[in-house]
Amino acid sequence: MPLQRRRRDGKPHLYEDVVDRIAHMIKGGSFRCGERIPSIRAMSDRLRVSVNTVAAAYARLEDLRLVEARPQSGFYVLPFEVAALGARRPDAREDISAREVTIGDDAMAIIRRLSDPALVPLATGAPNTALLPYRKLNALLAAEARRHPVESASYGSPRGNKHLRQQISRRLLTAGCSVAPEEITVTCGCVEAVSLALRAVCRPGDAVAIGSPVYYTFLNAIQHLGLKVVEIPTDPREGLDIDVLRFALRHAPVRAVVAITNFDNPLGCVMPDRNKQRLVELLAADGIPLIEDDVYGDLGFSGSRPASAKAFDRAGLVLQCASVSKTLAPGYRVGWIVAGRFQAEIEALKALTNIATPSPTQLAVAEFLATGGYDRHLRSLRRTYHVQMAQLRSAVARHFPPATRVSLPAGGSVLWVEMPDRVDALKLHAEALKHGIAVAPGPLFTVGGDYRNCVRLSASTWSPRVEKAVAALGAMACRAAGEDSVASCPADARTA
Repeated sequence: MPLQRRRRDGKPHLYEDVVDRIAHMIKGGSFRCGERIPSIRAMSDRLRVSVNTVAAAYARLEDLRLVEARPQSGFYVLPFEVAALGARRPDAREDISAREVTIGDDAMAIIRRLSDPALVPLATGAPNTALLPYRKLNALLAAEARRHPVESASYGSPRGNKHLRQQISRRLLTAGCSVAPEEITVTCGCVEAVSLALRAVCRPGDAVAIGSPVYYTFLNAIQHLGLKVVEIPTDPREGLDIDVLRFALRHAPVRAVVAITNFDNPLGCVMPDRNKQRLVELLAADGIPLIEDDVYGDLGFSGSRPASAKAFDRAGLVLQCASVSKTLAPGYRVGWIVAGRFQAEIEALKALTNIATPSPTQLAVAEFLATGGYDRHLRSLRRTYHVQMAQLRSAVARHFPPATRVSLPAGGSVLWVEMPDRVDALKLHAEALKHGIAVAPGPLFTVGGDYRNCVRLSASTWSPRVEKAVAALGAMACRAAGEDSVASCPADARTA
C-alpha cells in the first residue's frame, strides 16, 4: 500500500509528506522499535508545520501500523510485522501414548552451553540482572542477617519463614488465590517446587501429561524421576489443548498434568481463565493432580496479573509452584509451592531433600516484598520486557527468512521462532556457537524429535551487541533456507 494519497489536483497533502519523512526515519533506524517518538507539538516545532498536520500524519502512521498511540504516554514505534504461529490442532485419532524420556549426552551438552556468560545471551530464560534490584536486595540481606543473627545461621522450618509466607499469601491474592500462610511451603526455586510436586503425586513408571513444546528442565526432572510423558499440543495463543488432553486421559494412564498456565515457556501464551477453569474441572473429575508452574505470572505485558489455575481449585488437586527467580533474584533460590491436599507429603519431602530453604535469603525477600516497592519494580520490568520483546520480534522480521513465523508472547521474556523446514535448528545452534551466540534449538523442548526448524530466543537482554547477534543468526538461517541474506555474519558476535 503506498504511503501517499493525492489530492484531486495530483499533489500530495502536506501531512502525507510528514508521513513519508517519519516513515523513512523509522525504517532507517532513527526511531527504533519500541521507542517513543516526539510528541505532536514537538514534531510540529521540529518540522515547522501545524499541529493539525502532524496529528493527521500520526493518525496515518497508526493506520500503516508503524506507530501506536498509548494513552497518556504518547506514540511508540511498532515492530516490523512477522507472521504469527498458527494453531497446532492434531487429529485426535493420532497416537497418544506414554513415552520414555531420554535426554542424551549431546542434548545435555547443549543445555550446559546455553548459560555460558561468554556467549551472547539469546538462549537463556534467566532475567537480565541489570534490571533487578540487586543492590537493595543485597542491602536487605545484610541488614536482616544483623537483625536476626541466630535465625540467619540456623536451620529453618521445612515449611519456610513465616514472614515470607505471609507476604507470599498476600501476593497470591492478585492471582485470585485465597491461601493462608500455613498452606505455603518455601522451596529452593520453582524447579525444586515442581520436582517435589512430581515426587509427591507420582511413582516411577507413572505417566505425566505435559504441553508441547515444553520447558526442557521439566523433561530432565521427569527423566531422573523415572517417569514417562504424554505430550499434548500447545496452542500458541491459548496454551495447553484441553480437548486433546481430554482424549489423552481416556487413552493413556496419566497420573498428573504439568502446565505453565501464564506466559508459557517457550511460547509465551497465557491460558484464558475459561480454559483454566475447564482444565481444573476436567482433572478434578478424575482425581488427577495439576502441577501448575506460575513463575512468569507477574510478567504480563498488559500490566494486569492473570489468574492462576489454583484460583479455580476446589478439590485441593492443584499444586501451584512459583518463585522470585524471574522477577527479583534467581541466585537467592526462593520459591514456593501451594500443594493443597498434598501439603504434608511436600513438607516431608522438602525436609528429606535439603531440610529447608536457606534462611538469610528468605528474610531478605520477605522484607523486600513488605517494604521494597515490588509492584513499582514489576511495572518497570514489564515495560522493559514488552519493549525488548517488540525489538526482538522486529529484528527477527528484518533478518530471518521470509517464511519465518513467531509466537506472540503476552508476557515473560522468551520468543519461539519457527523457520522454514530447510533450516535445521541443531545445525544453526552449532554454527551460532562458532560466532559466540547461544540459541536454544527446538528439539530440546520435546521427547519426540519435533521442532527441528525452531529455536527459542530470549528478550531479557537487549543491546546493540544482541541486535547484531540476531542479525547474524538471521543471516545463518537465510543461508540454510537458501534465501538471500539481508545481514552479514560477523566473525565473532562477542565483539559486535
